[in-house]
Amino acid sequence: MPTLSRRTVILAACSAVVAALLAVAALAPLPVVIAEPGLTADVLGSNAGTPVITVSGAPVRQTSGQLRMVTIQATGPSASVHFVDVAKAWFADDQAAMPREAVYPSGNSTEEIDKANLKEMTESQQDATAAALDHLHLSPSAVKVNLRLADVGGPSAGLLFSLGIIDKIAGNGRGGDLTGGRVIAGTGTIDAHGKVGAVGGVPLKEQAARRDGATVFLVPRAECSDAKARLPKGMRLIPVETLDGTLSALDALAAGKKTPTC
Repeated sequence: MPTLSRRTVILAACSAVVAALLAVAALAPLPVVIAEPGLTADVLGSNAGTPVITVSGAPVRQTSGQLRMVTIQATGPSASVHFVDVAKAWFADDQAAMPREAVYPSGNSTEEIDKANLKEMTESQQDATAAALDHLHLSPSAVKVNLRLADVGGPSAGLLFSLGIIDKIAGNGRGGDLTGGRVIAGTGTIDAHGKVGAVGGVPLKEQAARRDGATVFLVPRAECSDAKARLPKGMRLIPVETLDGTLSALDALAAGKKTPTC
């Protein structure tokens, strides 16, 4: 029987250690979540049988077309995600591996995360209402807006809420709709002064929007690079920075004129 050299024995031992480490790494949970396209909802219509936007204190008009807010859905904050899951997401067009802290606040329990998301959504709805009423020169003491969207948290629907309120009350200001009869989707936070802010998961949100019939996608200009990376076929991308700028872009779109581009 041949005698193994010292070098061969050392290499074999090192290989075994490396293989063991790789096996442990493959099985160890990672601080990431796997996200995919989520639900969309037409803010001009109903969700789960309840109108998303109700207005009192001002006339409300019939609208056509759709303004769809979009979401992503992700593995839960306590879910175990492993290397093999990340590898699958890397090669999948409809999945993405994202740092856990980018989706869920680090160190919080599921209950705390749900509470924080609800708080962000409530504040977002208040800012969206304030921005819309300010644009319409209406007083919040006379006009009341109620926004309801079940099972959705966070602030990323703010822009679409503002657009929906404006469309329901005033349309484009000339008797027409903001949508021009199209199915328009989008994402973006909004503050009370109408400034649009960036959000995450834009490529997955575009897929959700296209799946549900949208042909136009409104995106915060700061996220143009992500938005162009995997833009679905047949989807027109319009970058926006403010509520007034968004309305101007939609007006140009309806009139067949040039719109902003990334």
